[in-house]
Amino acid sequence: MSVEATTERVLRLLALLQRRPSWTAAELATELRVTDRSIRRDVERLRALGYPVHATAGVGGGYQLGAGTRLPPLLLDDEEAIATAVSLRLAAGGTVAGAGEAALRALAKLDQVMPSRLRAEVRAVHGATETLVGPAVEIDAEVLVTLARACRDAVRVRFRYAGRDGEERERTVEPVRMVTTGRRWYLMARDVDRDDWRTFRLDRMREVAATTWRFRASEHPDPVAYVQRSVTGAPYRYLARVRVHARPERVRELVQPQVGWVEDDRDGWCVLVVGGDDLDWLAAHVARLGFESQVLEPAELREAAALLARRLAAMAGAD
Repeated sequence: MSVEATTERVLRLLALLQRRPSWTAAELATELRVTDRSIRRDVERLRALGYPVHATAGVGGGYQLGAGTRLPPLLLDDEEAIATAVSLRLAAGGTVAGAGEAALRALAKLDQVMPSRLRAEVRAVHGATETLVGPAVEIDAEVLVTLARACRDAVRVRFRYAGRDGEERERTVEPVRMVTTGRRWYLMARDVDRDDWRTFRLDRMREVAATTWRFRASEHPDPVAYVQRSVTGAPYRYLARVRVHARPERVRELVQPQVGWVEDDRDGWCVLVVGGDDLDWLAAHVARLGFESQVLEPAELREAAALLARRLAAMAGAD
């Protein structure tokens, strides 16, 4: 038997041991279609890799995968194990449909072979952490995988897309990259029919299918910056530009990427571009940043800012 076949069988044995608490040698041999002797050899291979496989002799005995004293060296070191476990716990409440259940299954497998000292650290982090998130839209995992493969393989994708008016139209695109804001997923792609770059929300896609038509990758805008500008400006009635007396990185810390973006300026100033449907909200949002600001556009925002200033002065009891 080849090395590849043996490796595959050992991995299948590991998967079986992770599936339920205990197996007899005969049961494992039946599942893997090998002899009891082969099972014993494969168990020794797993132990050599660091997996703690316990054996119980006698009637009712068998093999059991226990909690290990160390992680297998070919997989994860301590820092990687903690990072993976914490990420899986957070993924249980993610935006990809079905990913939460898959994350819990993966976490259970990792927890079973993780040393007790690491399990304690992971649970301490989880127990001391709360996640504050807004309502998110779940994405079908199959759609996510289809688009990811299409981006990787540079093949066109067809789908039906619901516009803001609710009407669905068929689109054919050349996908470049997916971008997530944490609440929503977006695809940046070249729309073949319109011969231009577009941003598509994954939750508005239906009947997503990759074609066999390969395309030649060409120069394209930065996906993150392009999607950020699309989701910041396009959905809103107003797009404001405000000069802010602060370092760009400081303003970026205070403004969420789906709300606005920051452009470098000069002499200690930067330009904040932020979208909104309400001028009063925009004025208050900029004021809350706490920096000296100058409205560049639209002119209506200056009027809204002046009105806000008068209201605040009256609230403070100013003459």
